[in-house]
Amino acid sequence: MSEVTGTTWTVYDANSMSQAEIYGNVLSELGDKHPEIIGLTSDLAKSTKIGLFGEKFPERFFNVGIAEQNLFGVAAGLAKAGFTPFVSTMAAFVSMRACEQVRTDICYQNLNCKIIATHGGISFGTAGSTHNAQEDIAIMRSFPNMTVIVPADGIETANAVKACIDYPGPVYIRVGRGFEPTWYEDEDYGFEIGKAVTISDGTDITLVCTGITVLQAAEAAKVLAEEGLSVRVLNIHTIKPIDQEAIMKAVVDTRRIITIEEHSVIGGLGSAVADVIASSGKGCAFEKLGLQDEFSLVGYPEDLYAHYKLDTNGIIDKVREVMGRDFEEDEDWDDEV
Repeated sequence: MSEVTGTTWTVYDANSMSQAEIYGNVLSELGDKHPEIIGLTSDLAKSTKIGLFGEKFPERFFNVGIAEQNLFGVAAGLAKAGFTPFVSTMAAFVSMRACEQVRTDICYQNLNCKIIATHGGISFGTAGSTHNAQEDIAIMRSFPNMTVIVPADGIETANAVKACIDYPGPVYIRVGRGFEPTWYEDEDYGFEIGKAVTISDGTDITLVCTGITVLQAAEAAKVLAEEGLSVRVLNIHTIKPIDQEAIMKAVVDTRRIITIEEHSVIGGLGSAVADVIASSGKGCAFEKLGLQDEFSLVGYPEDLYAHYKLDTNGIIDKVREVMGRDFEEDEDWDDEV
């Protein structure tokens, strides 16, 4: 249980709290133990919930105004001075408006800066393409020294924020905008940066997912189990460094892989998984669910998830399609590269 600016909460309250709210509360807790933490934002203290930290530690919180490029320049200077800046703004602004500063000021110098990017993916669907972030994972994972984490829910967000304190170098944690439903019941499920979490085991097909798609994939696996399919679900919360061992075990065990992400299919989770498989020389049936090289429509997130087949029904349809594909007659690996 935590005491933050007069609010008592536990991880079990996550059903009524957004990922960003949980982040704000956890960061406020960490501020007691880590005086080196400095909070920074660009006029989005309320929207990103880092304002909770600012209320508790006003002398360690700075709002630079609507100037995202300057935001990361300030963060770099603080990191060089020995502080641990936590920077919060929208994912679209981090990855595009301040792209050069994140790359050159933060990553090039391998600075200990933690970036909590909110409104990730199409979670702010009513704001349109200007505020959606469907390219941010691709951009951030391309930067040397950058660690990229996409938590499944508020509880995993809490774990990621706590873990990144002791993880060296820049870290990008991408969360949503609203009241994302929780998948995990508590924090004790073995979260570790760079290590996938097996949600369910299976031998017929593997769903490799991240972020809000973890819950949808898990629900799809339950429905498909009633049809006699054995579906493995992997939560790849860390896109970089990615868990190659877990991915290759899934390839060998199931020979069918579907990646699912709230992001463009170019450069994100799907591309990262494809890189691992291609480098191994192994073959498998492979599909990527996500935005197919297009800007998203404008609408409520739930409607957009259904449209782009990122909901339970869409995932079930894609699994049935891949299971019906005759990609190789034998199960002999000897003919592989």
